Amino acid sequence: MTALAHEVSPAVDDDPVSDLDEVLWQAWKAMDLPEGYRAEIIEGSIEVSPTGRRRHGVLIGRIRRALDAHLAGGDHGEVVHHDVNVIHHRKSWIPDLFVGPLDLDEIPDEDGLGVDAAGVSAVIEVVSPGRQNEQRDRIRKRREYARAGIPLYVLVDDHDGDGTVVLLTSPDAKKAVYTDEHRVPYGTDAVIQEGPAKGFAIGEDITRA
Repeated sequence: MTALAHEVSPAVDDDPVSDLDEVLWQAWKAMDLPEGYRAEIIEGSIEVSPTGRRRHGVLIGRIRRALDAHLAGGDHGEVVHHDVNVIHHRKSWIPDLFVGPLDLDEIPDEDGLGVDAAGVSAVIEVVSPGRQNEQRDRIRKRREYARAGIPLYVLVDDHDGDGTVVLLTSPDAKKAVYTDEHRVPYGTDAVIQEGPAKGFAIGEDITRA
């Protein structure tokens, strides 16, 4: 998967909330999913997906425990969260992990259904196997998080070569791209360079099989 595959983006309308956005938003709010499934609004579609496999859960757990410990040493007041809707202009995503204030009541969305993406400093996704899952995290969510201006997007991707951690920074919201990309193969530490998680490394202790 090359970086160039991510750079083509649908045009961004001057009005960030369209009629379709509103229809999807109302449909999403009315959904009643069975346990073990989640729904997100991504680039004009409601996407329903099951919870992840064991490997997915193992990676998320390792990242969360290590990042919790790393953030605990700072004076920024931010911590790791999961299983919460991150909302921006009638779009809704559920990142595997995200970094935000300890008290999420500080960054509510206007409908009280999740948190405002403007208050999220980083999102982390562990890529699941399968073409649709890979494209969702590598391409569609990448554009959505950039549109929302989230400063850091981290992809932990077992399925990119022999495994790759991708650190994406400097979002351009109008173009829906991250202008800085740092790709690190498994076995080498991928170190976050800025923000509350500065200095946190995703290395072999996390990505090992």
